[in-house]
Parts: sequence; C-alpha cells; structure tokens
Amino acid sequence: MKGNPVAVCSPGPREVEQMVREQYTTTTEGTHIQRPENQCVYKIGIYGWRKRCLYLFVLLLLIILLVNFALTIWILKVMWFSPTGMGHLRVTKDGLRLEGESEFLFPLYAKEIHSRVDSSLLLQSTQNVTVNARNSEGEVTGRLKVGPKMVEVQSQQFQINSKDGKPLFTVDEKEVVVGTDKLRVTGPEGALFEHSVETPLVRADPFQDLRLESPTRSLSMDAPKGVHIKAHAGKIEALSQMDIIFQSSDGMLVLDAETVCLPKLVQGTQGPAGSSQRLYEICVCPDGKLYLSVAGVGTTCHEHSHICL
Repeated sequence: MKGNPVAVCSPGPREVEQMVREQYTTTTEGTHIQRPENQCVYKIGIYGWRKRCLYLFVLLLLIILLVNFALTIWILKVMWFSPTGMGHLRVTKDGLRLEGESEFLFPLYAKEIHSRVDSSLLLQSTQNVTVNARNSEGEVTGRLKVGPKMVEVQSQQFQINSKDGKPLFTVDEKEVVVGTDKLRVTGPEGALFEHSVETPLVRADPFQDLRLESPTRSLSMDAPKGVHIKAHAGKIEALSQMDIIFQSSDGMLVLDAETVCLPKLVQGTQGPAGSSQRLYEICVCPDGKLYLSVAGVGTTCHEHSHICL
C-alpha cells in the first residue's frame, strides 16, 4: 500500500544529539521515552483551481480530437476516397483512369491520354486547346493549338497517316506531298498555284470541263516523254490573245483527223468565172504563214505570193 509522498527536513545539531540519545535509550531495557513529532512534512501535488484547469484543458483536447476525427470521416465520404482512388479517379496498374467530365485549371502533363473503348475523347476550352511536346531540356519541339478562328501547328514536319500507317499528307519547309491516289478540288474557283505543280495526271470530274488558265502570265506544260491531251467525249479548245505556237525541235506536227478546218485563212484573188470549182490549195509563206489559193491545173500559189509580203 502506497502512501502520500512526504518531505523530510535535514536534522540540525540538536536533532542529531536527540537521535543519539534515543538510540542509547532504546538499547537500555525498561526505559520508555516519548518521541517528538516531525514538524517538517509537506504535501506534493496539484490541488484547487490548478487541478480544475488541467481537467478542463484535457477535456478541450478530447473534444478537438473528436471534431477532427468527424471532419476527416466527412471529407473521406464527400470526396469518395477508396482504396482504388478518389471519386471518379481510379488508380490502376496502367496509370490513372478518370470517369466523366473533368476540368483542369492548370497545365496537364501526361505521356498518353486516351478514352474508353466505347466513347470518344473530347478536349474543350473556352479560349483554346494547346498541346505541347518538349524535349529533355524542356524546350518546345512541337505544338498544336486549336483556337476559335485558327488551327495552328508548329513543328519541323506535319504528317497525316492512314489507319494502315501510309502517309496521306506531309508538309515540311521544302515541299508538300499528297500521298493519296487522287487529289480532288471541289471549289468553284478551282485550285490556285503560285508556283509550279508536278503531277502525272490532271483530270476533271465526269461531265465537267477541265480548264487550265493563267490570267496575267504564261502557262507552260513540260514533260520529258511527252504531253498528252485527251477529250474522250468533247472538244479541246485553246484560246489566246496573242500567238499560239506549236514547236517540235526533232519531230513533226501531225494533224490526224477526218476534217481539218481553218476558217479564217487569208484567201487569194479568185480566178476567172467558171474556172473555179470551189477547190483551193493551201500555200505556205517562207515565214510559215498559211493562205488559200484557188486550185488550178497547176499550182497557183505563186500568183498570190504577194500575201507573204
């Protein structure tokens, strides 16, 4: 059984002498001396208002602990915390999976973003959507910016591939390559090219006219093995304000048709009445100019050679 702790004062000279006397008297038989009570005993502890304040403080700490525990449980419930994630956000072995719509107030850094198999991926913003690609030093190497008025791509090369990986459209600083089998322009004004175009075939849609036009400059068609112009169900028409020149350096010019019509050739003076059977011969001047002369028994071109002057 434990008692209350007490404090004992150190004995003085008189007390030491009294202790020696008591030891002497206790060894003598038949002597009984009454010992004086110790007057130097003090109680140690917290009593009074201090004890009440301590209990009040402990009670306050207990209340705060209970409130914090209740708030923690409430937050876990509201935020849908679970062992696999938080709310619509799930932590899987492949990364993070987010269900539903989400709003990001700051930039999002990710290696790969894809939607579920049965739904599409939608990126939406009130201003613009910007996708940046950076290198190990943090420099932007590629950028895709979708704005309210323009879609901007900043990269060394822009390429569109098919589902099989075949390049369909490629753009870089040197050239633009269209990898499809056919390039179709459906605009009413056609296609406008400021420089040369290299293609193996230029063809219009069925039952539509094909027109190659240069309003203020010249139009040139060059090919190392020949230029073929065909109209399977119509006519070919060449219009020019100045001259139309057909030139062959090593070959010849062949007009292969059932009828060759030159309606505006210069015609020489007709011969005597009754001598013409409405037959003419075509004459050529030294400079290549053509004119008509009334046919006779022999050639009559020399009779009208003044046209070449």
